[in-house]
Amino acid sequence: MRKIVIVGGVAGGATAAARLRRLSEKYQIIMFERGEYISFANCGLPYYIGEVITDRNKLLVQTVEGMAKRFRIDVRNLSEVTAIHRDRKTVTVKNIRTGEEYEETYDTLILSPGAKPMIPPIPGIHEANALFTLRNLSDTDKIKAYVDHEKPKSAVVIGGGFIGVEMAENLVKRGVNVTLVEMANQVLAPIDYEMASIVHAHMRENGVNLILEDGVKAFEDNGRRIVLNSGRTLETDMIILAIGVQPESQLAKNAGLELGVRGTIKVNEYLQTSDPNIYAIGDAIEVKNYIHGFETFVPLAWPANRQGRLVADHIHGLDVKYNGTLGTAIVKIFELTVAATGNNEKTLKQLGIPYEVVHVHPMNHAGYYPNATQMTLKLIFDKETGKIYGAQAVGKDGVDKRIDVIATAIKGGLTVRDLPDLELAYAPPFSSAKDPVNMAGYVASNILDGMVETVQWHEIDEIIANGGTLIDVRTPKEVARGTIPGAINIPLDELRERLAELPKDKTIYVTCQVGLRGYLATRILHDNGFRAKNLDGGYKLYSSVFGAKHQVQNMPPKVVEK
Repeated sequence: MRKIVIVGGVAGGATAAARLRRLSEKYQIIMFERGEYISFANCGLPYYIGEVITDRNKLLVQTVEGMAKRFRIDVRNLSEVTAIHRDRKTVTVKNIRTGEEYEETYDTLILSPGAKPMIPPIPGIHEANALFTLRNLSDTDKIKAYVDHEKPKSAVVIGGGFIGVEMAENLVKRGVNVTLVEMANQVLAPIDYEMASIVHAHMRENGVNLILEDGVKAFEDNGRRIVLNSGRTLETDMIILAIGVQPESQLAKNAGLELGVRGTIKVNEYLQTSDPNIYAIGDAIEVKNYIHGFETFVPLAWPANRQGRLVADHIHGLDVKYNGTLGTAIVKIFELTVAATGNNEKTLKQLGIPYEVVHVHPMNHAGYYPNATQMTLKLIFDKETGKIYGAQAVGKDGVDKRIDVIATAIKGGLTVRDLPDLELAYAPPFSSAKDPVNMAGYVASNILDGMVETVQWHEIDEIIANGGTLIDVRTPKEVARGTIPGAINIPLDELRERLAELPKDKTIYVTCQVGLRGYLATRILHDNGFRAKNLDGGYKLYSSVFGAKHQVQNMPPKVVEK
């Protein structure tokens, strides 16, 4: 009988264990879990703290007793594997309840240790009484108990990743005055700056005091005062530390297994470590970027679940492999949904890969049907081949569907030219006859076909400063509500009669509200002998960046500062 030992439960380990049992009744399966719970909905933890989820038991995906009974698995929780002895194929296990240590043999070992919150050596961090990290149910219980019983008036969330923004929202919902501090110039690193600017403004509108490009220098007064690198000080009743996670790879390192980027456990396409009898899955491993093939670290739930199943299949002898991680992710922030798939501009610039970008601002469903809302959808692609590199979207509704379609398109090898040809479900309550994904494909295809040239939001100010001509083809009433400094207003419907006002010896740049009228204007100009470029995303995108940036820098803080 083959003996398979699994270290760690939750998404990867529990999935592997259950799949192994479904594949064979003959395997002897032992699963060790350091914590009390073997399988819980860790992505739902912030919403239990915010009392969006009110029943704690609903966070428990599977119990020790339930899994042991249904799958005949030897589940040993509160048991920590402290060492791997590859020479004799055993692991040392410590019973956390009793302190007893013993060795357990294995034929095949699966490592699913996960990732842990990063805790930097900031002065005063260990003396901070009300400082919390969020990884498991125990952490959740501590945070919720503190909010329930101590009723803090203020909180500082350090870090603007997924957990940071989710905790900020849920603490606001509990009536806590929240400041979020992020060292980068934006929250949510998977999306690019102009998309994050929409989020910044929305967080501000919902009462979050957002401090960007600043970090924590020290904690004082047992964590009740935070000193930032800028010299600002924040008084707070509690702290959520959410600056990121690091792989739990010490066990693998001590066993002499090869490590990869950022201390991850290096695995091959079959998820085997440098020891073929030891597999590794989940947040602790190095993965290949699905699109460009570079090694990276992507701690997300879908990859862990998928890897758990694939490892079980491979152990059972099936011909399967893991093809890499696309990094599709989504997060709710108050009324907004933010989602992304593939690679962003920051990553492509670091890799030195040329790319093209389009932004569209379609409605989530037919505009004439009640409650239609606008989203911003960004598509990144190869200008020569049309290969899709990534996509991002921000909006109140329908964002998830569009990013999922594009993620599927990437996995299917489709290009931007294929997106207009996708026959997607339509009825007025759900979409438009031309779905936002179709529209993004049309706009990108126009660029590939040479029908339009574009300029980006971050380029236009410098172009105007250097003497460039920008015309705003919106109506005078629209322009009165805001325009790009230096733009000349020539409404689209008057453009043909006013062509003589424009110089033919230099490029004419065009802007409108979202880009559509600008495209029409560039076609008119082009057919009349002008060279014209359209501002991608229009004034809506430009103003979301610079308006939000101004607001972030100048809105007064909502915490007591000294």
